[in-house]
Amino acid sequence: MRNVLITGGAGYVGTVLTPQLLDAGYNVAVYDTMYYGCYLRPRPRLRIIEADLRDTGRLRDALWGVDAVIHLACISNDPSFELDEELSRTINYDCFEPLVVAAREQGVRRFIYASTSSVYGVSEAPEVKEDHPLVPLTLYNKYKGMCEPLLFKHQSSEFVCVTIRPATICGYSPRMRLDLTVNILTNHAVNTGRITVFGGEQLRPNLHIQDMCDLYRLLLEVPDEKIAGETFNAGYQNQSVMDIATTVRRVVQQEFPGKGEIDVVTTPTNDIRSYHINSDKIAARLGFRPKRGIEDAVQDLCRAFKAGLLPDSMADDRYVNVRVLKGSRAH
Repeated sequence: MRNVLITGGAGYVGTVLTPQLLDAGYNVAVYDTMYYGCYLRPRPRLRIIEADLRDTGRLRDALWGVDAVIHLACISNDPSFELDEELSRTINYDCFEPLVVAAREQGVRRFIYASTSSVYGVSEAPEVKEDHPLVPLTLYNKYKGMCEPLLFKHQSSEFVCVTIRPATICGYSPRMRLDLTVNILTNHAVNTGRITVFGGEQLRPNLHIQDMCDLYRLLLEVPDEKIAGETFNAGYQNQSVMDIATTVRRVVQQEFPGKGEIDVVTTPTNDIRSYHINSDKIAARLGFRPKRGIEDAVQDLCRAFKAGLLPDSMADDRYVNVRVLKGSRAH
């Protein structure tokens, strides 16, 4: 698996993953529309292809000679999806099976699909395992889930398919997103001295961005029989939004002692997604156990703020996917 193509490889996770795969000796092709810019530097063994997933001909050419695909590209999160439902559906769903077929026909041997743990919607179950019914609350979750069986239709001994349902990712990336729970709360704590919690009781699973990257690398290396046709949850800490806010406040007050007390206030929300995902299967089958927690992500973000890596973080649209997309539609 030396030749890897990452769709969406210039995104939040891809920008951290790509250089790490290069450092590990892989040849990496990044296939991305660059809606959010490109923070990857040119390097040996890195091909950057600025192109649309829906351009099947261009995609087919890019897949030539590729051993494994890591499919990260999508219009992510609910506000972005709802901004332009047709654009989102065509990217997240309509072109998915053509991409899988093109990969198989071009001789790709392994296809890793990043779904999402939010396909579970709201669940009262104390532990949500992979066989739990999918109860998507939004179109983003719905289409993410609908792609999973389309992938497994093409599973074979020559074309090994695996689906990951990651928790909400947190932590620093050069292509920073400040529209994800831990990252939002940390930004507000550092820059306003105040955290607003919407609701607070909802359970949200989280996963550090570096653990996510470690998992994708592991999925390139494990034997076929461990992952063929399998779906895995990938999360670490299942905490209520209020508990996350409490952790953020504590760490930020330690990292910025001069800022004084940080207030936490609650306000009602209509975002009722709540679920407690169980990641025992991936630990048992693949030996994958995350090493970093929410506290580590907040510390990483605090270091980034201190180093001036996140300028104008309260106002700059580039940190919030839906604002970037709105801006691009206006031009």
